[in-house]
Amino acid sequence: MNFSELAKRPETTPYDRLEALGIVLPPPPTPVANFVTHVAEGNLLFLSGQGPTEADGSQHTGKVGGDVSVEDAYRHARLTGINLIAVMQEALGDLCRVKRVVKLLGMVNATPEFTEHPTVMNGCSDLFIDVFGERGVHARSAVGFGSLPGQITVEIEAVIAIEG
Repeated sequence: MNFSELAKRPETTPYDRLEALGIVLPPPPTPVANFVTHVAEGNLLFLSGQGPTEADGSQHTGKVGGDVSVEDAYRHARLTGINLIAVMQEALGDLCRVKRVVKLLGMVNATPEFTEHPTVMNGCSDLFIDVFGERGVHARSAVGFGSLPGQITVEIEAVIAIEG
């Protein structure tokens, strides 16, 4: 069965979809300052901003629209989404508890003239829809910044509705 057929089946879990996509979740990245990776309050899980950190700890840096292409930044946003899912897994113990991805805030380290922030952020949005199906459809903001911590290319935070 191909991924699109699998994704349409209502009984398909986020784990089935991750496996079909060939994604193995890394350990959640360690916070870079004085904060925690997530806070649960009521039926909401607030995820702190994550960046494009590889499993070996290296990060993608640079200015989107300058020395970083839109295509590379899209891949960095997707990697950041994988890191956010790793934090969800750690926080919830079971990704099946994700009731809905409510909101993403995507920050792009971009040149002043750059205008394709939504295209970059689709890297994370597309991933969340692939992994969570209809529960992954979300509200979103995609904005440009003059710099981000460590000059990473993207930083994304999320609000997740949870069950149980």
